[in-house]
Amino acid sequence: MAQKVKLSTIAEALGLSTATVSLALRDSPLVAEATRERIKEEARNSGYIYNRRAASLRTSRSGIIGVCVSDIMNPFFGEILKAIENELDRHRQTFVLCNHYDQLSKQRAFVDTMLQLGADGLLMSPAIGTPATDIHLAEQNDLPVILIARTVDGCGVTSFRGDDSYGMRLAVEHLIARGHRRIGMIGGTDLTSTGRERERGYRQALADAGIEYRPEWRIPGPRSRHSGFDAVSTFLKLRDRPEAVACFSDLVALGFMYGLAREGLRPGVDIAVTGYDDIDEAAIAMPSLTTVANGQSEVGRRAADALLARLNGAAAVESVELITPQLKIRQSTEGVERH
Repeated sequence: MAQKVKLSTIAEALGLSTATVSLALRDSPLVAEATRERIKEEARNSGYIYNRRAASLRTSRSGIIGVCVSDIMNPFFGEILKAIENELDRHRQTFVLCNHYDQLSKQRAFVDTMLQLGADGLLMSPAIGTPATDIHLAEQNDLPVILIARTVDGCGVTSFRGDDSYGMRLAVEHLIARGHRRIGMIGGTDLTSTGRERERGYRQALADAGIEYRPEWRIPGPRSRHSGFDAVSTFLKLRDRPEAVACFSDLVALGFMYGLAREGLRPGVDIAVTGYDDIDEAAIAMPSLTTVANGQSEVGRRAADALLARLNGAAAVESVELITPQLKIRQSTEGVERH
């Protein structure tokens, strides 16, 4: 069996102290950049593997962050994750990812694993039904938590998300400005803070314009293409059906437009459609989708920064940090106008 390469082996080869080699492999600014690169090259060439477990015993830090979201296949979370990754990379933090699919048991198993591994912190978009006590448990066991996209009342920590109520008002007010009075809302659930806030914005925009809320025009469902597609059959059965719809998410809106096209209706011509999140696909859809940019990248960046601040001694504060959304007007509403 080959002898394991040690820090002292690298130090002797380069004529440096083991302390200098150790600092360099942890990217310490105390070691000149040129020296750090020389040490790293020697480590690679010699086959040295950094022992994170031993280092964590010395520093009480594992360098591991847990990231838990509902489904990374949703581009909304993909954009948040990209921003988180960029920020953590800058601080040499490694993250471990979990998709909980809104299964509370799966989320709890992941948090337990992070606690057992001695992870430094957790960024989490909480599963439906997450109680504040689950977050308290993590915090009490030295696992700082920052929430993303969703909030949990009484959790005692900071949450970062878009201003969902305001953003949905922007979408519905745009439809009203186009002359629409019969406006439905497709997708979302009141089981999440996001769903509640977006529906609140929808209803507020109607009320401000003196338009009666019609419960039958509110068709709830998951934030997926299939949910939007399936909602078309219910939508087409409505008596005096809406001439415009505000969808909970871009995925729902895209699925809804596919369903309309399947039935021979033209999205953006026969029915005005808005989405929410401004994922990349929204701009190149046929027709291009009017939507609300929800600041996913800023949510991810600021949440990662807040967690790093916690790791450096900042106190836990229960607050909701809102990112201001922006309306993006495209073809899916511009071709339909009522007076």
